[in-house]
Formats: sequence, C-alpha cells, structure tokens
Amino acid sequence: MASPLNVLMVGTGEYTTGFVGGGASGSDKKVGVVGLSMFDLRRRGKVGKLGMVGVNGTKFPAIREHLNKNITQVYNNLDTSFESFPADNAKDPESYKAAIDALQPGDAITIFTPDTTHYPIALYAIERKIHVMITKPAVKELAHHIALLEAAEKHGVYVYIEHHKRFDPAYADAKHRAKKLGDFNYFYSYMSQPKSQLQTFAAWAGIDSDISYYLNSHHVDICDSMVSQLGYVPVKVSASASTGVAVSLGCHEKTEDTISLLVHWQKEDDPTKHATGVYTASWTAPQKAGVHSNQYFHYLAQGGEIRIDQAKRGYDVAEDAAGQLMWYNPFYMKYAPDEDGNFAGQSGYGYVSIEKFVDGCRAVNAGTLTPRDLDAKGLPTLRNTIATTAILEAGRRSIDENREVKIERKDGQWRLV
Repeated sequence: MASPLNVLMVGTGEYTTGFVGGGASGSDKKVGVVGLSMFDLRRRGKVGKLGMVGVNGTKFPAIREHLNKNITQVYNNLDTSFESFPADNAKDPESYKAAIDALQPGDAITIFTPDTTHYPIALYAIERKIHVMITKPAVKELAHHIALLEAAEKHGVYVYIEHHKRFDPAYADAKHRAKKLGDFNYFYSYMSQPKSQLQTFAAWAGIDSDISYYLNSHHVDICDSMVSQLGYVPVKVSASASTGVAVSLGCHEKTEDTISLLVHWQKEDDPTKHATGVYTASWTAPQKAGVHSNQYFHYLAQGGEIRIDQAKRGYDVAEDAAGQLMWYNPFYMKYAPDEDGNFAGQSGYGYVSIEKFVDGCRAVNAGTLTPRDLDAKGLPTLRNTIATTAILEAGRRSIDENREVKIERKDGQWRLV
C-alpha cells in the first residue's frame, strides 16, 4: 500500500486558503481549494504531514483563525493544522527554500503563487527530488517549461499542472466526443471575471502577468487536449489587447483589460489541413454579472460541433443580501456538508484535480508507476502542456512586439520564432 504523501503548500492566498486582504475572499473560494482538499485528503489517509509557506509570516495567526472558523467548525472538526514558514514574526520572500529543505525526497509541494515565481520555486524543489504541482500557467516562458521538464526527467519526479477544467465532467465528455467528430476546424472560447478580481490581483496584475496567462490558459489547454489527440499542433499566434478599464481602476499602467489570441493549428501528418482557434479572456466584466467566471466554448469539426456554457448551469440563487440573481458552481468545489456534517466535496472537479496529483505522486513513490506512465494517461503533466505554454508566450510576444509569432516543432523540440 502506498504511503501517505507529505505536502508543502507554497502560497497562502485565495486558492490555497480563501484568505485575502485580512479576511475571507469575496469570490466563490471563501475557504480556498488547495488547503481544504489537502486537509480532507489527510483525513482520508492519502496525505501525511502538511506545511504552508508564504512571504509574510505575520499573516499565519489570522489564516489559522480563518481556517478554524470556516473549515474546522463547519466540517466536524476537520483538522486544519499545518507547519508554517517563515515564523509568525518574520517576512522572507525566499522562505520557500528553508521549507523545501525541510522535506525529504518523494515529498511534494503545490505552487499557487504569482506566475513569475513558478519557475524558480519548481526548479528548487525538483533538484531536491520533490514532486511538484503548479497552478496554471505552468510558467510564462517556453524555455523555462523545457528546462523544468529536463530537470524533472533527470531527478525522476512527477510535475503536474493544475488544469482543473480537464476534470469538469462536461469538458471531459467533450474531449471524448471530439475524437469521433473527425478533423478539427474551429474553436472559440471566452472566459471572464468581474472587475472586483483586480483588487485581489492588484499586486501582480499587469506587472508579473496578464489576463491571458491567468484565464486563457484554461481554454487553450482544453483545446490542445482535444485536438492533440487528433494530431494537430499550433504553428503561429497573433494577439490583440484592449486597455483602459483596469488602469482607470488603479491598476498598473501596463494592465490590459481583455486579450484575444488567434492561433493557427495544423495537422502534423497532413500539412494541407488547417484549423483556427480564438481564445478571449477578460477581468473587466460587470460587477453584477452574477457569476464568478463567465466561461464557454464552441468547437467545430468535420463531423459535428460541441457547445459548452459553464457559467450558468441551471442553478441560480436570489438573495436579498446579494442584491441580484447569482449563479453558483458546486460542481467545481462542493462546500455544503453532507448529512453527517462532514466535508462532501470529493467529486468536485477542483478536488479531483488535486487528488489526481496526490495519487500520482504516491504511485511513483511506491514504484507502481513512473512519471512517463502518468504522461501516457493524458493527465495535465509538464510534458502534456508544452503547447499551452508555447501559445501563451507567443501571444504575449505578439502583443509586445506587434507581430505574428511562429511556433516550430522539429524532432520533438519546440521553439518560438
């Protein structure tokens, strides 16, 4: 039987704890995703020791109070204890190094931090034979993606990108059906969040990353997972950005409102067959949109088409306190306790994604699977997400350099030109 996995959670923000700006997030992740999932996986015996590392240790007393109030007291005394780095009276932007140094080979970390920090943190862990889960986007540059892949292969560790939309039941079903629809022709996606999210991301929006890396990464990855099974690869990218709203709200002067990527796809074994993908993302949607994430796509193929709208799933709630109609998504994280008061969100696709990582690490540690075996399963591993990183970086360069950027793949090697 595989041993429990010791996990260090790197990053203390919304996605890990639900704690933002001194209190619970105003989004649908008020108690987070990673922390809650890990606490429950520990209860189930899949996870052992838990740690958490941030930059500002003075936040930890309030984070512990927040987790105790909103998780322990809600789910039958679910244990939310963890070892923290740095100390409660310290601030250290490189505290992740001491925290990772305290781990043993075969332990794991999760990285939910600003995009520019993913590469150095992941590399530091990989070189110490630590398994790694990275929130999307994996990294901002194709060269960094390849470097991490080479390091992971050298040290025999599992690196997994947390593309949870792959486990959304509708999206997973669409991928399966796409195999039967013949050659890929056209894909269009849209994903947005309300302007209030810019307050949550004020520290890095337009500085460390952009809205395309943050939200287009979802549907670029979904599209790639659907069409790569048909033999299609991206060959060139052009991008366009809208500006004005985010800056007027106090964001950095380089913060774009909306970014659209136009991606040309080509069938590798038949260069006469081409397809088009258009991916649009925005964080300047109306405050009263009623959804945390507006998200939908349209897929057209030779033998049919698929449309998915995952913003309004036939479930709406009207509350006087909200002052409007709201559409919630319990399929992502189910926060309502079961009839006995226990956490019951194990079927949510946010939880499933994290459990897939934990199960993969335990299998590698037990010697029953290798990282290459996990690649072969079609999971969002580092190897299986190269195209997504290439497209996102090409889009950023297209905007910055005002030109079309080509993606070349030869003998398994990727590069942008």
